Amino acid sequence: MPGLVRKLLVFATVDGLILQPSPPRNHPPATQQAIKIDYNGNVGPLLKDRRDEATAPAALDTHGIVGLLKVATSYFLISICDREQVAQIGGKAIYKVTDVALIPLSSQADANGAIVATKEHLQRHKAIQAADGDESDSESEDDAPSVSESLEEEAVNDLPSEIKDQVTGQHVLGRRRTSVAEDVMQKKGLYGRFADKWFSKKGWSADSRRLHGMSSEEDLARKNKPKDVDSTVPSQEEGPTSPAKPGGIPVEDADVPEPVSPEEIPKALEGPKDSTTVTLLPKILQTTKMYFSSGNFFFSYDYDLSRGIGQQQPTSSLPLFKQFDPLYFWNRHIITPFIDAGQHSFVLPVIQGFVGQRAFSITMPDTRSSSVVIDPESGSNDIQLQSWHEKQNADVETGSETTSPPPEPENGKNFLLTLVSRRSTKRAGLRYLRRGVDDEGNAANSVESEQILSSPTWDSAAEKIYSFTQYRGSIPLFFSQSPYSLKPQVMFWGSPETNAKAFRRHILEISARYGSIFCASLVDKHGTEARIGEAYERRAKDLNTDGGLDGKGKELGFEWFDFHQECRGMRFENVSRLMDILGPFLQSSSWTVISNNEMIQKQSGVLRTNCMDCLDRTNVVQSATARGALEAQLSADGLSIDLQHDPSTSWFNTLWADNGDAISRQYAGTAALKGDFTRTRKRQITGALTDFGLTLTRYYNNIVNDYFTQAIIDYLLGRATDSIFAEFEADMKSSDYSIDLRKMRQAAIERCVATVIENKDEDLIAGWTLSTPTTANALKTTTFEEAVLLLTEKALYFCRLDWGTEKVREFERVVLDHVDAIARGVYITSTLAQRHMDADKNVGFVVRYRAEMGSELVRRNTRSLDSGTWHEPNSQKGKTPKETGRFLAFKALPPRTTVTAGESNEQPENEVDVVKSICDEIARVANRGKQEESAKWNVGDQKGSDKEHDLLVEKKSIISLADAKKNTGYLEQIGYSLKKLVWA
Repeated sequence: MPGLVRKLLVFATVDGLILQPSPPRNHPPATQQAIKIDYNGNVGPLLKDRRDEATAPAALDTHGIVGLLKVATSYFLISICDREQVAQIGGKAIYKVTDVALIPLSSQADANGAIVATKEHLQRHKAIQAADGDESDSESEDDAPSVSESLEEEAVNDLPSEIKDQVTGQHVLGRRRTSVAEDVMQKKGLYGRFADKWFSKKGWSADSRRLHGMSSEEDLARKNKPKDVDSTVPSQEEGPTSPAKPGGIPVEDADVPEPVSPEEIPKALEGPKDSTTVTLLPKILQTTKMYFSSGNFFFSYDYDLSRGIGQQQPTSSLPLFKQFDPLYFWNRHIITPFIDAGQHSFVLPVIQGFVGQRAFSITMPDTRSSSVVIDPESGSNDIQLQSWHEKQNADVETGSETTSPPPEPENGKNFLLTLVSRRSTKRAGLRYLRRGVDDEGNAANSVESEQILSSPTWDSAAEKIYSFTQYRGSIPLFFSQSPYSLKPQVMFWGSPETNAKAFRRHILEISARYGSIFCASLVDKHGTEARIGEAYERRAKDLNTDGGLDGKGKELGFEWFDFHQECRGMRFENVSRLMDILGPFLQSSSWTVISNNEMIQKQSGVLRTNCMDCLDRTNVVQSATARGALEAQLSADGLSIDLQHDPSTSWFNTLWADNGDAISRQYAGTAALKGDFTRTRKRQITGALTDFGLTLTRYYNNIVNDYFTQAIIDYLLGRATDSIFAEFEADMKSSDYSIDLRKMRQAAIERCVATVIENKDEDLIAGWTLSTPTTANALKTTTFEEAVLLLTEKALYFCRLDWGTEKVREFERVVLDHVDAIARGVYITSTLAQRHMDADKNVGFVVRYRAEMGSELVRRNTRSLDSGTWHEPNSQKGKTPKETGRFLAFKALPPRTTVTAGESNEQPENEVDVVKSICDEIARVANRGKQEESAKWNVGDQKGSDKEHDLLVEKKSIISLADAKKNTGYLEQIGYSLKKLVWA
């Protein structure tokens, strides 16, 4: 495949950002691949060498481009400024993104400020790492002089004095400029942790254990601790110290000076801006930076992380991003400007999930015995293997000759176990906000986990390579749960037919990808989870009855294992009962085997595991399944291993526990529950107490942080426009953008037409979905609901739906001859948020009409309109003939999510046009009916008088802003302000 830019230099000029690839060691700089991004966000090739220009006072070395973020009219380059190597697959290095920089494309001054701030933060972070003695797995070329050093050496004198003092006082130019006194007196904070460790007995103990190749609690805590990251645009609400943020997302480095003011970011940009989006811009940038810096994104320059090892195409001439599976291409949307510009060498695809690797050795202590165990004294050998991996990866980066691996232990072998988890971009998001399935059959929290067993050299001619894949995903039905309860009830929605269609689509999609499927459902058979479990099992049986996976009887395997009941009393070892049930399927589907660089065996099926969140219980079962696969694979090579009881094999449990924690942080905001059992194979009371604390943290995240983060995820994936931030500011919530609202509303219109238009002589002219008060004859109620309005040549049909069951709850037929007036205009129902008071977005109309005397106004059904009993509304009982005047009030929904059914398929561009077109259409049809009626009775001489009685559309405010403010109470305002303070 064509090579990607592995390291590049980013610096600002008067007309844009320059992205200059850095050459390999001992090679002259190359400019033929350099590109420029102007301050309007346009990407193009660089026509001349700009490295020697004196207009670039600072430059940043980066390891790749994540994408180009556009918010309102502002652009920001997201680049990888720090990475950590976590594995090597087939000699190809795999990296974790540990820090990103967001460089504003508003002006050279703003870009330079962000670059300087980022460099200062990186230098501080490296100093802290050096003080801790924690050398990262960075590659050797980082230690060599880079292109930026020579550039800064020439331009440093041109810096402003205050920036120059900051830059020269640190390691920006790659040389130490401080003294021992300065280190001790002025920078004692940087070395405080080092001093504490040096002068403490505990510190010596930890260091001693590290030197002997053993992990200590301090090591694990440090590795799991999120890296400090700075934000080019910090939140104005944060003070000198920034508290740790929940959800496993890193906190900002509050000590780093921030020269870029949030108010000045959009300056020098022209064009309309959404005021709410601009107001939220600092929070958008801060969340985006923390999201990509959270340690949950991984990439490789040479290896396709989106596909299993058996699907790699090493000889392909296509760029890496074209080979990448779109299902796991997380930065596909924001990297599109580089793809469209043809700059494929800068397109670096990333996945979200987990990548971990562990080198281990197996020795045979007694040749007379057939048993093989992990050597308890193999710690030093593991150090040699790990050291060799680091050296080999450095050689791959610099092009040096690869060194030979360390010798294998006597009567034993060296192995690598690699774990790669890939989160799907479909129905992506956070717990409670993304549940179940969507119309396309995509399940929430879908993750493919691949476990690879290989030799350290990846030489399949000498040792076979094994790959075993599992799948997790939410129950593929339409359901939701409220985030405001520790034990939320399951809420179903959608008709049985809609659920069956989505379920079938989901299962067939997985089958096309993996082959046979066996579903292991771990939800409870009692309590709140029982209903969803029963529905899941029923759908699986229906699918098998209806032809199975291939329509020819190939069955979908299904087992409902009540995890909590079977493992009550913290006896998680009872998972072995489920393993016995799954055994035949796992044995028949097997795994992928590669020998002599050819796939000699392919995994023919996949185990699909789920609980409610597809996190905690799922982690336990998936690790148990992977443990059985690894033992069987080693057994096929004549080796045996006891991963269940041998304490020296705890590294396996730790690897899978790290994987579970990573997926849990990405979906629920905390580490996984039951992690103590996954790591130690034992369940203890301390682990239960830890789980209780994590549960409370999840609860906090669900109701406070998740809505805005979900909006960011939808925006970065291209699911929503930046109007999603205005919607968040208005309601402190975000919509489910993975659900096609246009499709749902179109189906609702069709269902209403089939249900309520009983006269075959009536043809549908138009149908709309609109927002309406929940009470009849009212302009404003506490809540509004979506309803359907149908227009025929004879009547209007106003339908209220039960969106959960997709059935018409009640409807009212209004004869067009009885419509007295139509008024349209501003319709403001709330003054709490700016979006609620926008006169261009809050518009509606009112239809006034006369009810027929003695007729049934509203027809309701308690079961279904086909078999239910109609009831007269209670509100109409006792009405006098004088009280027959009624009205219907409607408010327009955003045009991008609405449809117009019937003769006219034109889609208005804004809410004002939506309302105008509806009112004009109703008036046109009503007046046409009157003219036809007049012609029928030969009253042509009365054309003038008929015109006087035509139905006209009056333009006036339904509820003006002034009236809305009068009706907004103080308690309502205080409640919204408190909610905004917490949420936003």
